[in-house]
Amino acid sequence: MTESRYLWDGYKPAIIKQHSVAKHEVLREYLVAYLQTLVASPGQEAISLTLIDGFAGGGLYVHEDTGRPVLGSPFVFLEAAREAEALLSLGRKKPLEFKLDYFFVEKQRQAHAFLLKNLTERGYGDRLGHDIHALQGTFEHHYPSILSFIRRKNPRAGRSIFLLDQYGYKDVPTSQIRQIFEHLPRAEVILTFAVDSFINFASDNPATTKQLKRLDIPDLLKGRTFEDIKSNEKDVRLYIQSCMYQALVAKCGAKYFTVFFIRTTGHGDYWLVHLSQHPRARDVMTTVHWNNNTHFIHYGGAGLEMFRTLGYAAREDAEFTGQGELGFCFDERASHASIRALAMQISPLVHAKRDGLTFGELFSNHCNSSPADSARYRLAIEKLIEHKELVVVSESGAHRRSASTIVDRDLLKISNQTSFWNFN
Repeated sequence: MTESRYLWDGYKPAIIKQHSVAKHEVLREYLVAYLQTLVASPGQEAISLTLIDGFAGGGLYVHEDTGRPVLGSPFVFLEAAREAEALLSLGRKKPLEFKLDYFFVEKQRQAHAFLLKNLTERGYGDRLGHDIHALQGTFEHHYPSILSFIRRKNPRAGRSIFLLDQYGYKDVPTSQIRQIFEHLPRAEVILTFAVDSFINFASDNPATTKQLKRLDIPDLLKGRTFEDIKSNEKDVRLYIQSCMYQALVAKCGAKYFTVFFIRTTGHGDYWLVHLSQHPRARDVMTTVHWNNNTHFIHYGGAGLEMFRTLGYAAREDAEFTGQGELGFCFDERASHASIRALAMQISPLVHAKRDGLTFGELFSNHCNSSPADSARYRLAIEKLIEHKELVVVSESGAHRRSASTIVDRDLLKISNQTSFWNFN
Protein backbone atom coordinates (compact mmCIF):
# COMPACT_ATOMS: atom_id res chain seq x y z
CA MET A 1 0.00 0.00 0.00
CA THR A 2 2.07 2.88 -1.29
CA GLU A 3 1.96 6.65 -1.59
CA SER A 4 5.26 7.41 -3.29
CA ARG A 5 7.44 5.24 -5.49
CA TYR A 6 9.20 2.96 -3.04
CA LEU A 7 12.69 1.71 -3.81
CA TRP A 8 13.02 -2.06 -3.73
CA ASP A 9 16.72 -2.95 -3.66
CA GLY A 10 16.89 -6.66 -4.34
CA TYR A 11 15.38 -8.43 -1.34
CA LYS A 12 15.54 -5.50 1.08
CA PRO A 13 12.36 -3.85 2.42
CA ALA A 14 11.55 -0.31 1.36
CA ILE A 15 11.18 2.64 3.75
CA ILE A 16 7.64 3.56 4.79
CA LYS A 17 6.37 6.83 6.29
CA GLN A 18 4.06 7.12 9.30
CA HIS A 19 1.07 8.44 7.34
CA SER A 20 1.19 5.33 5.13
CA VAL A 21 1.26 3.18 8.27
CA ALA A 22 -1.90 5.06 9.32
CA LYS A 23 -3.54 3.99 6.05
CA HIS A 24 -2.75 0.37 6.92
CA GLU A 25 -4.45 0.79 10.29
CA VAL A 26 -7.56 2.28 8.71
CA LEU A 27 -7.70 -0.43 6.06
CA ARG A 28 -7.43 -3.19 8.67
CA GLU A 29 -10.15 -1.70 10.89
CA TYR A 30 -12.46 -1.16 7.92
CA LEU A 31 -12.03 -4.70 6.62
CA VAL A 32 -12.65 -6.28 10.04
CA ALA A 33 -15.79 -4.15 10.56
CA TYR A 34 -17.06 -4.58 7.00
CA LEU A 35 -16.66 -8.37 6.96
CA GLN A 36 -18.82 -8.58 10.07
CA THR A 37 -21.63 -6.67 8.32
CA LEU A 38 -21.79 -9.40 5.65
CA VAL A 39 -23.34 -11.85 8.12
CA ALA A 40 -27.05 -11.09 8.01
CA SER A 41 -28.28 -13.87 10.32
CA PRO A 42 -26.93 -16.51 12.73
CA GLY A 43 -27.93 -19.20 10.23
CA GLN A 44 -25.78 -17.82 7.42
CA GLU A 45 -23.23 -20.43 6.37
CA ALA A 46 -20.72 -18.56 4.16
CA ILE A 47 -19.20 -15.22 3.14
CA SER A 48 -18.10 -14.71 -0.47
CA LEU A 49 -15.79 -11.79 -1.25
CA THR A 50 -12.82 -10.90 -3.45
CA LEU A 51 -10.13 -8.51 -2.18
CA ILE A 52 -7.89 -6.73 -4.68
CA ASP A 53 -4.74 -4.75 -3.94
CA GLY A 54 -3.89 -2.96 -7.18
CA PHE A 55 -0.55 -1.53 -5.97
CA ALA A 56 0.59 -4.23 -3.57
CA GLY A 57 4.29 -3.41 -3.11
CA GLY A 58 6.72 -5.93 -1.66
CA GLY A 59 4.74 -6.73 1.48
CA LEU A 60 7.38 -5.64 3.99
CA TYR A 61 8.74 -2.19 4.91
CA VAL A 62 10.97 -0.51 7.45
CA HIS A 63 9.47 2.40 9.39
CA GLU A 64 11.19 5.67 8.49
CA ASP A 65 11.29 6.92 12.10
CA THR A 66 11.53 3.80 14.28
CA GLY A 67 13.32 1.35 12.00
CA ARG A 68 10.86 -1.39 12.94
CA PRO A 69 9.50 -3.79 10.29
CA VAL A 70 6.00 -3.02 8.98
CA LEU A 71 3.90 -5.48 6.99
CA GLY A 72 2.32 -4.10 3.82
CA SER A 73 -1.27 -4.06 2.62
CA PRO A 74 -1.36 -7.67 1.27
CA PHE A 75 -0.79 -8.88 4.83
CA VAL A 76 -3.30 -6.33 6.15
CA PHE A 77 -5.91 -7.99 3.91
CA LEU A 78 -4.95 -11.50 5.03
CA GLU A 79 -4.71 -10.72 8.75
CA ALA A 80 -7.92 -8.64 8.81
CA ALA A 81 -9.81 -11.56 7.25
CA ARG A 82 -8.36 -13.92 9.86
CA GLU A 83 -9.35 -11.54 12.68
CA ALA A 84 -12.90 -11.15 11.33
CA GLU A 85 -13.21 -14.92 10.92
CA ALA A 86 -12.25 -15.41 14.57
CA LEU A 87 -14.78 -12.82 15.74
CA LEU A 88 -17.56 -14.25 13.59
CA SER A 89 -16.88 -17.77 14.85
CA LEU A 90 -17.60 -16.88 18.48
CA GLY A 91 -20.69 -18.66 19.72
CA ARG A 92 -21.42 -20.40 16.42
CA LYS A 93 -22.14 -24.15 16.44
CA LYS A 94 -21.08 -24.45 12.80
CA PRO A 95 -18.03 -22.51 11.56
CA LEU A 96 -18.70 -19.79 9.00
CA GLU A 97 -17.13 -20.60 5.64
CA PHE A 98 -14.96 -17.79 4.26
CA LYS A 99 -14.97 -17.91 0.44
CA LEU A 100 -12.34 -15.21 0.01
CA ASP A 101 -9.99 -14.69 -2.92
CA TYR A 102 -7.08 -12.25 -3.00
CA PHE A 103 -5.40 -10.51 -5.93
CA PHE A 104 -2.12 -8.72 -5.21
CA VAL A 105 -0.97 -6.76 -8.26
CA GLU A 106 2.48 -5.15 -8.38
CA LYS A 107 4.17 -3.46 -11.32
CA GLN A 108 7.83 -3.54 -10.20
CA ARG A 109 9.50 -6.91 -10.74
CA GLN A 110 11.75 -6.65 -7.69
CA ALA A 111 8.82 -5.70 -5.46
CA HIS A 112 6.75 -8.56 -6.86
CA ALA A 113 9.56 -11.05 -6.21
CA PHE A 114 9.96 -9.69 -2.67
CA LEU A 115 6.21 -10.07 -2.08
CA LEU A 116 6.31 -13.72 -3.18
CA LYS A 117 9.24 -14.30 -0.82
CA ASN A 118 7.41 -12.71 2.11
CA LEU A 119 4.16 -14.57 1.43
CA THR A 120 6.04 -17.87 1.36
CA GLU A 121 8.09 -17.14 4.49
CA ARG A 122 4.94 -16.22 6.43
CA GLY A 123 3.12 -19.43 5.64
CA TYR A 124 1.04 -18.45 2.63
CA GLY A 125 3.12 -20.20 -0.04
CA ASP A 126 0.80 -23.20 -0.46
CA ARG A 127 -2.13 -20.83 -1.15
CA LEU A 128 -0.44 -19.05 -4.06
CA GLY A 129 -2.30 -19.87 -7.26
CA HIS A 130 -5.35 -21.01 -5.28
CA ASP A 131 -7.09 -18.31 -3.25
CA ILE A 132 -4.07 -15.96 -3.34
CA HIS A 133 -3.08 -14.60 -6.75
CA ALA A 134 0.11 -12.51 -6.89
CA LEU A 135 0.30 -10.85 -10.31
CA GLN A 136 3.25 -8.95 -11.77
CA GLY A 137 2.29 -6.00 -13.98
CA THR A 138 0.09 -2.93 -13.84
CA PHE A 139 -3.40 -2.82 -12.39
CA GLU A 140 -4.54 -1.32 -15.70
CA HIS A 141 -3.34 -4.47 -17.48
CA HIS A 142 -4.78 -6.98 -15.04
CA TYR A 143 -8.10 -5.47 -13.94
CA PRO A 144 -10.21 -6.76 -16.90
CA SER A 145 -9.32 -10.37 -16.07
CA ILE A 146 -9.92 -9.71 -12.36
CA LEU A 147 -13.39 -8.36 -13.19
CA SER A 148 -14.10 -11.51 -15.20
CA PHE A 149 -12.99 -13.71 -12.29
CA ILE A 150 -15.29 -11.89 -9.85
CA ARG A 151 -18.26 -12.08 -12.21
CA ARG A 152 -17.80 -15.84 -12.58
CA LYS A 153 -17.43 -16.28 -8.84
CA ASN A 154 -20.34 -14.06 -7.83
CA PRO A 155 -22.49 -13.28 -10.91
CA ARG A 156 -25.32 -11.52 -9.08
CA ALA A 157 -23.53 -9.09 -6.80
CA GLY A 158 -19.82 -9.19 -7.60
CA ARG A 159 -18.99 -8.42 -3.98
CA SER A 160 -15.42 -7.11 -3.85
CA ILE A 161 -13.13 -4.44 -2.41
CA PHE A 162 -10.48 -2.78 -4.58
CA LEU A 163 -7.61 -1.03 -2.83
CA LEU A 164 -6.06 1.37 -5.35
CA ASP A 165 -3.30 3.07 -3.39
CA GLN A 166 -1.66 4.62 -6.41
CA TYR A 167 1.72 6.35 -6.43
CA GLY A 168 0.27 9.83 -6.99
CA TYR A 169 -2.81 10.74 -9.00
CA LYS A 170 -2.28 9.47 -12.57
CA ASP A 171 -2.29 5.67 -12.33
CA VAL A 172 -6.04 5.04 -11.96
CA PRO A 173 -8.27 6.77 -14.55
CA THR A 174 -11.83 7.35 -13.42
CA SER A 175 -13.00 5.28 -16.40
CA GLN A 176 -11.48 2.17 -14.81
CA ILE A 177 -13.32 2.76 -11.54
CA ARG A 178 -16.56 3.45 -13.41
CA GLN A 179 -16.18 0.15 -15.26
CA ILE A 180 -15.73 -1.68 -11.95
CA PHE A 181 -19.06 -0.34 -10.70
CA GLU A 182 -20.81 -1.02 -14.01
CA HIS A 183 -19.81 -4.70 -13.89
CA LEU A 184 -19.87 -5.35 -10.14
CA PRO A 185 -22.96 -3.96 -8.32
CA ARG A 186 -21.55 -4.58 -4.83
CA ALA A 187 -17.96 -3.52 -5.44
CA GLU A 188 -16.16 -0.95 -3.31
CA VAL A 189 -13.09 1.09 -4.16
CA ILE A 190 -10.62 2.63 -1.71
CA LEU A 191 -8.54 5.13 -3.65
CA THR A 192 -5.72 7.48 -2.69
CA PHE A 193 -5.29 10.68 -4.67
CA ALA A 194 -2.40 13.11 -4.20
CA VAL A 195 -4.47 16.23 -4.72
CA ASP A 196 -1.80 18.68 -3.50
CA SER A 197 0.74 17.17 -5.86
CA PHE A 198 -1.68 17.66 -8.73
CA ILE A 199 -2.28 21.30 -7.80
CA ASN A 200 1.44 21.98 -7.45
CA PHE A 201 2.17 20.89 -11.00
CA ALA A 202 -1.08 21.77 -12.78
CA SER A 203 -1.06 24.67 -15.24
CA ASP A 204 -2.37 25.66 -18.64
CA ASN A 205 0.03 23.49 -20.60
CA PRO A 206 -0.21 20.33 -22.76
CA ALA A 207 1.17 18.13 -19.96
CA THR A 208 -1.70 18.98 -17.60
CA THR A 209 -4.22 18.62 -20.42
CA LYS A 210 -2.85 15.15 -21.14
CA GLN A 211 -3.06 14.15 -17.48
CA LEU A 212 -6.68 15.31 -17.22
CA LYS A 213 -7.60 13.35 -20.35
CA ARG A 214 -6.00 10.23 -18.90
CA LEU A 215 -7.96 10.73 -15.68
CA ASP A 216 -11.09 11.14 -17.86
CA ILE A 217 -11.89 14.55 -16.38
CA PRO A 218 -10.82 16.88 -19.24
CA ASP A 219 -13.25 19.65 -18.24
CA LEU A 220 -12.16 19.75 -14.61
CA LEU A 221 -12.37 23.54 -14.35
CA LYS A 222 -15.65 23.84 -16.28
CA GLY A 223 -14.19 25.99 -19.06
CA ARG A 224 -11.98 28.16 -16.86
CA THR A 225 -8.18 28.23 -17.02
CA PHE A 226 -5.70 27.75 -14.19
CA GLU A 227 -4.42 31.27 -14.84
CA ASP A 228 -7.92 32.71 -14.47
CA ILE A 229 -8.45 30.84 -11.19
CA LYS A 230 -5.08 31.87 -9.78
CA SER A 231 -5.83 35.51 -10.66
CA ASN A 232 -9.39 35.72 -9.39
CA GLU A 233 -10.03 33.16 -6.65
CA LYS A 234 -9.34 34.03 -3.01
CA ASP A 235 -8.17 30.50 -2.16
CA VAL A 236 -6.85 28.78 -5.26
CA ARG A 237 -6.13 25.45 -3.60
CA LEU A 238 -9.58 25.12 -2.07
CA TYR A 239 -11.23 26.03 -5.36
CA ILE A 240 -9.29 23.44 -7.37
CA GLN A 241 -9.74 20.81 -4.64
CA SER A 242 -13.48 21.35 -4.78
CA CYS A 243 -13.52 21.05 -8.57
CA MET A 244 -11.45 17.87 -8.36
CA TYR A 245 -13.65 16.37 -5.64
CA GLN A 246 -16.83 16.94 -7.65
CA ALA A 247 -15.34 15.68 -10.91
CA LEU A 248 -13.76 12.63 -9.29
CA VAL A 249 -16.97 11.51 -7.60
CA ALA A 250 -19.15 12.16 -10.64
CA LYS A 251 -16.87 10.37 -13.10
CA CYS A 252 -16.32 7.29 -10.92
CA GLY A 253 -20.05 6.56 -10.84
CA ALA A 254 -20.43 5.53 -7.19
CA LYS A 255 -23.65 6.29 -5.29
CA TYR A 256 -21.93 6.72 -1.92
CA PHE A 257 -18.55 8.15 -1.03
CA THR A 258 -16.24 9.72 1.52
CA VAL A 259 -13.45 12.12 0.50
CA PHE A 260 -11.24 13.09 3.45
CA PHE A 261 -7.62 14.13 3.80
CA ILE A 262 -5.04 11.89 5.41
CA ARG A 263 -3.03 13.92 7.90
CA THR A 264 0.61 14.20 7.00
CA THR A 265 3.67 15.95 8.37
CA GLY A 266 5.38 17.81 5.58
CA HIS A 267 4.45 15.29 2.88
CA GLY A 268 1.57 17.15 1.21
CA ASP A 269 -2.17 16.59 1.40
CA TYR A 270 -3.84 13.66 -0.28
CA TRP A 271 -7.25 12.08 -0.14
CA LEU A 272 -8.36 8.68 1.02
CA VAL A 273 -11.48 8.21 -1.11
CA HIS A 274 -14.01 5.46 -0.39
CA LEU A 275 -16.52 4.70 -3.14
CA SER A 276 -19.41 2.25 -2.86
CA GLN A 277 -22.96 1.53 -3.97
CA HIS A 278 -24.52 0.99 -0.55
CA PRO A 279 -25.06 3.40 2.40
CA ARG A 280 -24.02 0.76 4.94
CA ALA A 281 -20.54 0.53 3.44
CA ARG A 282 -20.29 4.32 3.52
CA ASP A 283 -21.37 4.32 7.15
CA VAL A 284 -18.78 1.72 8.17
CA MET A 285 -15.97 3.72 6.56
CA THR A 286 -17.14 6.99 8.12
CA THR A 287 -17.18 5.36 11.56
CA VAL A 288 -13.59 4.23 10.96
CA HIS A 289 -12.64 7.86 10.26
CA TRP A 290 -14.13 8.90 13.62
CA ASN A 291 -12.33 6.05 15.39
CA ASN A 292 -9.02 7.15 13.85
CA ASN A 293 -9.36 10.89 14.33
CA THR A 294 -5.63 11.49 14.65
CA HIS A 295 -5.18 10.36 11.05
CA PHE A 296 -7.87 12.34 9.18
CA ILE A 297 -9.09 15.86 8.58
CA HIS A 298 -11.38 17.70 6.19
CA TYR A 299 -11.89 21.38 5.52
CA GLY A 300 -15.65 21.38 5.30
CA GLY A 301 -18.81 21.83 7.31
CA ALA A 302 -20.07 19.78 10.23
CA GLY A 303 -23.60 19.12 9.02
CA LEU A 304 -25.38 18.40 5.75
CA GLU A 305 -23.41 20.92 3.69
CA MET A 306 -20.01 19.38 4.16
CA PHE A 307 -18.82 20.75 0.83
CA ARG A 308 -20.21 23.99 -0.51
CA THR A 309 -20.34 24.50 -4.25
CA LEU A 310 -16.88 25.34 -5.59
CA GLY A 311 -15.23 25.77 -2.22
CA TYR A 312 -14.99 24.20 1.22
CA ALA A 313 -16.79 25.96 4.01
CA ALA A 314 -14.72 25.59 7.18
CA ARG A 315 -12.39 28.51 6.61
CA GLU A 316 -15.37 30.72 5.84
CA ASP A 317 -17.62 29.88 8.78
CA ALA A 318 -15.84 28.76 11.93
CA GLU A 319 -18.95 29.09 14.07
CA PHE A 320 -20.85 26.62 11.90
CA THR A 321 -18.11 23.99 11.74
CA GLY A 322 -16.81 24.47 15.25
CA GLN A 323 -13.27 24.00 13.92
CA GLY A 324 -12.19 27.17 12.11
CA GLU A 325 -8.75 27.29 10.51
CA LEU A 326 -7.75 23.96 12.04
CA GLY A 327 -10.21 22.08 9.89
CA PHE A 328 -12.66 19.37 10.91
CA CYS A 329 -10.62 16.84 12.89
CA PHE A 330 -13.15 14.07 13.73
CA ASP A 331 -12.52 14.67 17.43
CA GLU A 332 -14.88 15.33 20.34
CA ARG A 333 -15.30 18.97 19.40
CA ALA A 334 -16.10 18.02 15.80
CA SER A 335 -18.57 15.39 17.01
CA HIS A 336 -20.45 17.97 19.10
CA ALA A 337 -20.50 20.41 16.17
CA SER A 338 -21.72 17.71 13.80
CA ILE A 339 -24.57 16.58 16.06
CA ARG A 340 -25.63 20.19 16.66
CA ALA A 341 -25.58 21.04 12.94
CA LEU A 342 -27.47 17.91 12.02
CA ALA A 343 -30.18 18.60 14.61
CA MET A 344 -30.70 22.05 13.10
CA GLN A 345 -30.82 20.71 9.53
CA ILE A 346 -32.76 17.46 9.93
CA SER A 347 -35.84 19.12 11.38
CA PRO A 348 -36.68 21.13 8.21
CA LEU A 349 -36.20 17.99 6.10
CA VAL A 350 -38.81 16.15 8.17
CA HIS A 351 -41.12 19.20 8.12
CA ALA A 352 -41.02 19.07 4.32
CA LYS A 353 -42.37 15.50 4.32
CA ARG A 354 -46.05 15.50 5.15
CA ASP A 355 -46.15 11.81 5.98
CA GLY A 356 -42.67 11.76 7.49
CA LEU A 357 -39.67 9.77 6.30
CA THR A 358 -37.81 6.77 7.60
CA PHE A 359 -34.41 6.99 9.22
CA GLY A 360 -33.01 4.83 6.42
CA GLU A 361 -34.31 7.27 3.80
CA LEU A 362 -32.89 10.24 5.67
CA PHE A 363 -29.45 8.69 6.00
CA SER A 364 -29.15 7.24 2.50
CA ASN A 365 -30.36 10.47 0.87
CA HIS A 366 -28.06 12.81 2.79
CA CYS A 367 -25.07 10.87 4.13
CA ASN A 368 -22.76 11.87 1.25
CA SER A 369 -23.02 15.53 2.20
CA SER A 370 -22.06 15.07 5.87
CA PRO A 371 -18.96 13.89 7.77
CA ALA A 372 -21.26 12.21 10.31
CA ASP A 373 -21.84 8.49 10.61
CA SER A 374 -25.27 7.01 11.37
CA ALA A 375 -24.55 7.03 15.13
CA ARG A 376 -24.28 10.83 15.08
CA TYR A 377 -27.43 11.14 12.97
CA ARG A 378 -29.22 9.14 15.66
CA LEU A 379 -27.83 11.35 18.44
CA ALA A 380 -29.03 14.45 16.59
CA ILE A 381 -32.50 12.91 16.28
CA GLU A 382 -32.44 12.01 19.97
CA LYS A 383 -31.99 15.71 20.75
CA LEU A 384 -34.94 16.57 18.52
CA ILE A 385 -37.04 13.99 20.38
CA GLU A 386 -35.97 15.46 23.74
CA HIS A 387 -37.02 18.93 22.60
CA LYS A 388 -40.36 17.60 21.31
CA GLU A 389 -39.47 18.64 17.78
CA LEU A 390 -39.79 15.13 16.30
CA VAL A 391 -41.38 11.81 17.13
CA VAL A 392 -39.86 8.55 15.95
CA VAL A 393 -42.26 5.64 15.52
CA SER A 394 -41.34 1.99 14.95
CA GLU A 395 -43.20 -0.31 12.56
CA SER A 396 -45.09 -1.73 15.55
CA GLY A 397 -46.17 1.77 16.65
CA ALA A 398 -43.75 2.12 19.56
CA HIS A 399 -42.21 5.55 20.17
CA ARG A 400 -38.43 5.64 20.25
CA ARG A 401 -36.76 7.65 23.00
CA SER A 402 -33.03 7.01 22.68
CA ALA A 403 -30.54 7.04 19.81
CA SER A 404 -29.51 3.40 20.34
CA THR A 405 -33.03 2.12 19.58
CA ILE A 406 -33.55 3.90 16.23
CA VAL A 407 -33.44 1.59 13.19
CA ASP A 408 -33.70 2.19 9.44
CA ARG A 409 -37.44 1.49 9.14
CA ASP A 410 -38.47 3.82 11.96
CA LEU A 411 -40.60 6.74 10.81
CA LEU A 412 -39.56 10.32 11.64
CA LYS A 413 -42.48 12.73 11.99
CA ILE A 414 -43.03 16.27 13.27
CA SER A 415 -44.26 16.40 16.85
CA ASN A 416 -47.50 18.16 17.75
CA GLN A 417 -45.73 19.66 20.78
CA THR A 418 -42.84 21.52 19.17
CA SER A 419 -40.96 23.86 21.47
CA PHE A 420 -38.21 26.43 21.14
CA TRP A 421 -34.75 24.91 21.44
CA ASN A 422 -31.12 25.57 20.76
CA PHE A 423 -27.89 23.66 21.26
CA ASN A 424 -25.44 26.41 22.14
